[in-house]
Amino acid sequence: MTTEVVKAGYWSSTSGFPVASIESSHFTHLFCAFANLDPLTYQVDFPATSNTIPFSTFTQTVQRRNSNVKTLLSIGGPDSDPSAFAQMANQRSNRAAFITSSIQLARTNNFHGLDLSWLYPSTQQESIDFGTLLNEWRSAITDEKNDSGNEELLLTAQVFYSPQGVYRYPVSVICLRLDWINLLAYSFHTPSNSSNRTRAHAAWTTRGQEPSGDSGINAWIAEARNNKIKIVLGLPFFGYAWVLVNERNNQVSAPANGAPAKWQPDGLVGYNEITPFQAQRTATTAFDAVTETNYVYDKTTWISFDDRRTITNKIQKAKDKQPELLGYFAWHVGFDNNWSLSRLAAQQWA
Repeated sequence: MTTEVVKAGYWSSTSGFPVASIESSHFTHLFCAFANLDPLTYQVDFPATSNTIPFSTFTQTVQRRNSNVKTLLSIGGPDSDPSAFAQMANQRSNRAAFITSSIQLARTNNFHGLDLSWLYPSTQQESIDFGTLLNEWRSAITDEKNDSGNEELLLTAQVFYSPQGVYRYPVSVICLRLDWINLLAYSFHTPSNSSNRTRAHAAWTTRGQEPSGDSGINAWIAEARNNKIKIVLGLPFFGYAWVLVNERNNQVSAPANGAPAKWQPDGLVGYNEITPFQAQRTATTAFDAVTETNYVYDKTTWISFDDRRTITNKIQKAKDKQPELLGYFAWHVGFDNNWSLSRLAAQQWA
C-alpha cells in the first residue's frame, strides 16, 4: 500500500484535450478517464464511441515528459450508470468478470493501477457489495503480482466528500484494500441543484451542516477510527456560472436564475475560460471568507471557482492533516490555464 505523496491529475477523454499536451512533469500520478463497464458482460473496456488510441498509449505518451509518472485507468465516472455497478458487485460471477478484465486491460496497456468511479453506492446492500468487490479485487491484484513478478497494481476509488451522508461506504474495508481514496470535494452546489441562488461549489469551510472539503476530510478520518485511511483531496480546475437576478446583488447566496446561456446546461466552466473572464475591465473578483473560495462577476454573470489563492489555502490546510492526507488530485488537467494551477499545486505540496 502506497505511502508516497500523491500529486495527481485526471485526463478526461471527452474533453478534447490531447494526451500529448499534458505537462506530466507537474504530476506524480495521472488518471486516464474513463473506461466503461459493460452492463451485459460486466467486463471493463475502453469507450466504444471514442478513439481508443489515447487510452492504449496513455502511459507511453505521458512518460515522454516524465518517466516517473504513474498512470491509473479510471472506470465509470459521472456519466456511467450506478445501477450497472450495483448489479456487477452483487454477484460473484459478475465481480469476477469485472476484476479479471480490469486487471488484463491495465496490464495490456501499461497502466500502473486502477481507479473505481462508482458514483455512488447508495444502499446498505450496495455498501456491503462494494466492500466485497474491494476484498476480491485486492486479492486478485496481489495474486497477479505474485504470478507475473510485476509491481503490484495500485487500487484507488473516487468517493463522495463524506461517508456520513446519503451515500454509504464500508470504511474499514476501504482502509485495508485501497491505496487511497480520491475525495470529490467539489460540485457541492451548482446551477442544476441550486438554480435560484449563487453558491460556493467547492467550499473549504462552511457554517452549519453545509458540505465542505474540511468537514468531509474530518468525517472520513473519524469514520476510519483506528484504521489507517489515506485520502487524496480533489481540487477543481473549473467553476460554475450563474445568472444574477440583480447585478448589484452579487454576493454568495445572491438571487439567481440558473446558468448563463454560454455555459448551458449545467454552468460548468473551466479555469482556462475563467481567467480571461476575470481579465475583463468590468469584471470583479472577490474572496468569500465563510467558504474560503473565490467568485468573479461581470454584470449578471457570476462564477464560483478556485484560483491560486484558494488552491494554496486548501493545500496548506490539507497538509496539516497528514499522515491521513497523501496529497491532491485535479479534475481535470485540460481545464488548467497554461499549467498555472498544476505548477502551483506541485510546488505547494513539497
